[in-house]
Amino acid sequence: MSVNGKTTAPVSSVGADAEQPFADNNIISDDSAKSNDYFYEMQREFRRMADPSYLPTVSMNELYDTVYESKPPLIDGLLYPGTHLFVGAPKLGKSFFMAQLAYHVSAGIPLWGYPVRQGTVLYLALEDDFRRLQERLFRMFGTDSAENLHFAISAHQLGNGLDKQLQGFIQKYPDTRLIIIDTLQKVREVGGEKFSYGNDYEIITRLKQATDGYGICLLLVYHTRKQQSDDKFDMISGTNGLLGAADGAWLLQKEKRTSNNAIMDISGRDQQDQRLYLTKDTERLTWQLEKTETELWKEPPDPTLEAVAKIITDTSPEWSGSPTELVNKLELDMPPNVLTKRLNVGAGRLQNEHGIHYENERKHSGRFIKLTLIVDTA
Repeated sequence: MSVNGKTTAPVSSVGADAEQPFADNNIISDDSAKSNDYFYEMQREFRRMADPSYLPTVSMNELYDTVYESKPPLIDGLLYPGTHLFVGAPKLGKSFFMAQLAYHVSAGIPLWGYPVRQGTVLYLALEDDFRRLQERLFRMFGTDSAENLHFAISAHQLGNGLDKQLQGFIQKYPDTRLIIIDTLQKVREVGGEKFSYGNDYEIITRLKQATDGYGICLLLVYHTRKQQSDDKFDMISGTNGLLGAADGAWLLQKEKRTSNNAIMDISGRDQQDQRLYLTKDTERLTWQLEKTETELWKEPPDPTLEAVAKIITDTSPEWSGSPTELVNKLELDMPPNVLTKRLNVGAGRLQNEHGIHYENERKHSGRFIKLTLIVDTA
């Protein structure tokens, strides 16, 4: 029996046990005692949570002892789950790039050579109509289409049902990876045009709350202001509250409005700052990558994860056992508890880079680790 969070309180026995009015503590099994301990600890936790002065905390040891769900990038090195701003001056080509991005993610086609993880896409094109969308997409992609790319030209405002609409779509299409709202201004509730740091921060926070739990990317198209700034991201219209609450931002700029060349600056919590130099294809109106200012940063190889990848293969797709057994299997010179912590922290990377799912649970006999090769059913 597990003694983790799934453990439940024992059920009172019936039958012959009913003739024994007093329980002998020596007879009570360790499982029952531990279940009782867990039950009473849960009761104490509930009472603590009801106390307005209670502050839930997690220790560093608990952090290292927990395996958190992986959130792989949508586009390696470029686009990650979370809430991001996509900003630029009006009529600069933002909507064309959004359509290009939406198509590539929905079709699973690499963008500029960068791998894309396919999934359903919702594009709220709130400044367009279906005729204009049809003409734009046909010019960009011809008759090639994607079944899992969905469009809407109207939606509720934030605070008036938008979050329910987004969540309803995600529940209908559980493989949703990307939602684009073009533009953010269209879904701001009445009175939301009053800029303040607190108001802007709250807008992004509320949108994050509606979508973050699903591990998707939410892209909010917005505009820049006319004033120039040494920090390009200070040109985002409104206050710094928008950027402060967002997980990242993409900024599209041209030196001359009539030019087909543009610069894309990208900044985010899960990626390094980047600058991309783009050129617009005047026939298809898609954006092509000319060069990057620096090569996209990649994490250096992790010897521990590399060692795991060598034992989990097509011919040996699964392994399970204790941390001590895994240390011996990998022939690593490290204590078993250190290996466990390294794998807990690196679980997401192990899955994203090597396609290996990692599980770690505590049983009465100790830690139990399971490694499974993820089968691509596409």
